[in-house]
Amino acid sequence: MALYLLYESSSGYALFQAQGLDEIGQNTEAVRNSVADLNRFGKVVQLTAFQPFESAIDGLNQCNSVSEGLMTDELRSFLELNLPKVKEGKKSKFSLGVAEPKLGSHISETTKITCQSGEFVLELLRGVRLHFDKFIKDLKPGDLEKAQLGLAHSYSRAKVKFNVNRVDNMVIQAIFLLDTLDKDINSFSMRVREWYSWHFPELVKIVNDNYLYARVAKLIEDKSKLSEEHIPALTEIIGDEDKAKEIVEAGKASMGQDLTPVDLINVQLFAQRVMDLAEYRKNLYDYLVTKMNDIAPNLASLIGEVVGARLISHAGSLTNLAKCPSSTLQILGAEKALFRALKTRGNTPKYGLIFHSSFIGRASAKNKGRMARYLANKCSIASRIDCFAERGSTVFGEKLREQVEERLEFYDKGVAPRKNIDVMKSAIESTQNKDVEMEEATPVDASAKKSKKKKSKPEDGPAAATNGDASEDAKLAKKKKKEKRKIEQEQDHGAEKINGVNGDVVEQDGTAKKKKKKSKDEGAAASETKKKKKSKE
Repeated sequence: MALYLLYESSSGYALFQAQGLDEIGQNTEAVRNSVADLNRFGKVVQLTAFQPFESAIDGLNQCNSVSEGLMTDELRSFLELNLPKVKEGKKSKFSLGVAEPKLGSHISETTKITCQSGEFVLELLRGVRLHFDKFIKDLKPGDLEKAQLGLAHSYSRAKVKFNVNRVDNMVIQAIFLLDTLDKDINSFSMRVREWYSWHFPELVKIVNDNYLYARVAKLIEDKSKLSEEHIPALTEIIGDEDKAKEIVEAGKASMGQDLTPVDLINVQLFAQRVMDLAEYRKNLYDYLVTKMNDIAPNLASLIGEVVGARLISHAGSLTNLAKCPSSTLQILGAEKALFRALKTRGNTPKYGLIFHSSFIGRASAKNKGRMARYLANKCSIASRIDCFAERGSTVFGEKLREQVEERLEFYDKGVAPRKNIDVMKSAIESTQNKDVEMEEATPVDASAKKSKKKKSKPEDGPAAATNGDASEDAKLAKKKKKEKRKIEQEQDHGAEKINGVNGDVVEQDGTAKKKKKKSKDEGAAASETKKKKKSKE
C-alpha cells in the first residue's frame, strides 16, 4: 500500500509520497536514525504537490481549522486533485499520513481516504519538516522562517484575543488597590491627627472623621490666627455651624504648643497628601462600580460591587468563580478556618467573604448559616450567567436579589417565597421583551432619521410649501380613486364567479343576456313603428 504524507507548513500545504521504505527501515528507531541524512531520506520521500496560502489571513484560518481537527474546502480540493482517485464502493489502495489524529478522522469521514497517524508517520513528518526548504526550490533562505514567525504570532494573538470591555483582571487590580488605599489612608490620617494634635489637641474630639480632620487642619494652619472669619469656611467643610463655632472657641483657649512655620508647612503638605489619596480612593471606587456593571452586572446587583469584586479576585477570574460550586463559593476567604477545623475536627466555617454582604448581617444569629448557603447558591447562578451570557443585563441579578429578600422574610415572618421556576420564567420573559423592544427601536430610529432628512431639504418659500401640500393632496386623491377601482373590480369578479360555475358558463350566460336585451329592444322598436303608421292612416 502506497503511503502519502500531508505536511501543513507555515507557507502552504505540501503532499509527499513515501516509496521504498526498506532503504531507511520499517522500524521507527531506524527511521529516526536515517532522517538526518538527506541523501537517504530524499530517495524515499519525494514531493508530489505544494499549494501555498493566498495570504497571511488565509494561512491563519487554515492553521485554526487544522488545530481544531477540521478539513477546509481548500485542503479537500488539494487532496482530491493530487491523490489517486478512489472508486465508489472500493477501498483506497493508498493511505495518507497525518500529524493530527482528529484531522485524519475528519478526512476519512468526508473523503473516505484511509488515514494513519502513528509514531512511524510522525518520524517521517519530522524528516519532512527538517528538510522542507530543500524540497521546495523556489524558497529563499529566510522566507520560511519569516512565514513561521508571522503565523505563530498571529495564531497566538488570535488565541489570546478577548473582549476588552470584559476584562476581569482590571477588577482584580482595582479591588486590591482599594483595600491597600483604605489601609494607607487610615494609617496616614492617624499620623496627621497625632502630628497636628501637638499644636491643636482639642480638634480631635470635635472632628471625628479622618478626611474632614485633614481638611480642617489644612484650613486652620496656625490656631492663633483662628477668628470668626473662618466660620463660613469651616461650616462648608464640616456641614455644621455649631461645630465650626466650637472649633474657633477651642482654638482661642487651646492647650497645645506652638509650632515653627517649617513644621506647620510639613503638616499642611502631609494633610494635603492624605486629602488627595482620599479623593483618588473615591474615583477608584466609581471606576470599580462601572467595571463591575460591565463585567458582572448580575453579581453586582445581587451582592454589591465591592463584595462581588472581592469574590472574583479571590477566585482568580470570573470564569474560575463560575466554575466553583456554591459550597466552595460560600467559604471563599475562610480557607484557614476550614483547614483548622478539619485538623482539629471542629465546626467548619459557615461563611467567608459573603459575610460582608448586608443580607447575612440582617439575618438572625440562628439563620446566618442558612442565609449564607442560600446567598452562595444565588451568587453562583449570577456569576455563571455573567460569565457565559452573550449580552450583559441586570435582570437576573435583580430577580435573584428579590428571592434573597423573600427568603429573609420567610425566616423572620414565615411568609412563603415564590418558586425558583416562576422567578426564572419571569426573568427570561423580561429579557425577551427587552430584546424585542431593542429590535423595534432600531428601525423606528432609521425611519425617523429618513423623515428628518426629507424635512431638512430646503424649500423655496411659502409658495413651494403650498405647492407641495397641493401635490400631496392630489396624490392622495389619485391613490383613493385607484383603491376604489380595485375594490369595484374585485366585487365584479366575485359576482361573476358566484353566478357561473365555470368560466365558459359565465360567458354563455353573459351572451344570452345580451341577446335577450337586443331582442327586447328590437320588439319595442317594431311596436312603435306600427303605432305611428296607424295614427297616420
